[in-house]
Amino acid sequence: MPKDRADYASTRERPLGAWVQSVEDESPAWEAGIEPGMRIESVNGHELRDLIDWRWEADGASCQLEVFDPTDGGTYACELWRKPGEDWGIGFTDVLFDGIRTCVNACQFCFMSMLPSDARPSLSLRDDDYRLSFLQGNFVTLTNVRDEDAERIITYRLEPMNVSIHAISPEVRRTLIGPHAQRGIDVLERLLAAGIEIHAQIVLCPGVNDGSELARTLDWVEQRPSITSLAVVPLGYTRFSRRFSKSFSDDPDAARAVVKLIEPYQARARLRLGITRFQLSDEFYVAADMPVPPAEAYDGYPQYYDGIGMLRSFLDESAVVARDHAEELGATEKELARREITVLVVCGEAPRAAISFFSELWSPSGRVRAYPIHNDYFGGDVNVTGLIVSQDLLAQLPELLTNHVVVLPEVMFNFDHLTLDGDTQDHVMREIGRRGGVAAVAHGDPESILSTVTQSLG
Repeated sequence: MPKDRADYASTRERPLGAWVQSVEDESPAWEAGIEPGMRIESVNGHELRDLIDWRWEADGASCQLEVFDPTDGGTYACELWRKPGEDWGIGFTDVLFDGIRTCVNACQFCFMSMLPSDARPSLSLRDDDYRLSFLQGNFVTLTNVRDEDAERIITYRLEPMNVSIHAISPEVRRTLIGPHAQRGIDVLERLLAAGIEIHAQIVLCPGVNDGSELARTLDWVEQRPSITSLAVVPLGYTRFSRRFSKSFSDDPDAARAVVKLIEPYQARARLRLGITRFQLSDEFYVAADMPVPPAEAYDGYPQYYDGIGMLRSFLDESAVVARDHAEELGATEKELARREITVLVVCGEAPRAAISFFSELWSPSGRVRAYPIHNDYFGGDVNVTGLIVSQDLLAQLPELLTNHVVVLPEVMFNFDHLTLDGDTQDHVMREIGRRGGVAAVAHGDPESILSTVTQSLG
């Protein structure tokens, strides 16, 4: 089952170029004298646009580099050699060396347009870069992809690509995405014709691309086998939205209607292809008060980080941990009771039931319990753990935390250990300590939560 999270990128500005961040000792790069802070200008005479170029051009047993050394301003040539299976030993500061490609769309449901006015400026960067789709799993619309970019995707076999479709009817796409909507479909059809594997996505907006339009889009996808998975996720809106004031989380009947609409497509895919292929996000099942499907319905969780199967994965792993770590769970429960300690597992409101399921398996006495945070900062229907902010967390935690262990979800912090409202992880943990509690940060899976609590008890 998936464990590692999709990390948020760094918020620090990075200079353009293939800047070396790290060099592994005894590696070919180390032996050639390459050091952190240098910049790779070219490989075998080819300038580097991104990590894809580096992997492509430096794929052999040797490579010729031009390296810029900022300590003296000089550019030097060097040659690297490696043994079969050996890595060059170079880590870069970023995966994009020529800058990020931004979005040219005006999507009605864009979360960036629904941010509070005091949000970090970096949060409003609307990336839509096909290279990040391949390298990091970001969803892109392909509306800004040039012909030469499409050819590069095909030639380099940059797959799977993660592509947002949203709707297939031209007029609905223009309404949802803007005037460049058709370009995205044109590029997508070209990639599909070349056999590029696609993981697709639909952000479902009530009254816009649901109902009969959703059925048309599903029909279109069903006819294109290179689209190996399709995620359908509900619109999320904040209190700052000027277009939307409700979604499927507010309407159980509408959520159930979406589940029922997609079930025949899932059944046909399982019959014909042996996979479910058409996947609904966990929020639909929660909103509809319906059980999430079994693990085998998620086809190995290809769209886990789009909220597809997270609850099922967590519930199944909870049962496994309860079975395989029963002795440790029991010992920890006894130690918590002996020391009169309560564990608060911080989460968003959406996964509260799943966290409570694990907590009750672990601690029937209630020493371990879910602690959901209501999202006042964003408001609307925002209720996921990854969007918890510091000010809501600290306002809703008890002022007195003596004899409490507070388990913070790692996903609420970005690469630089910042929350979405700009606070630092260190400050959050210090504030919990000031209130008498012990703060610990854990991955979102049950085994990590258990081990984190065990370690915090010494």
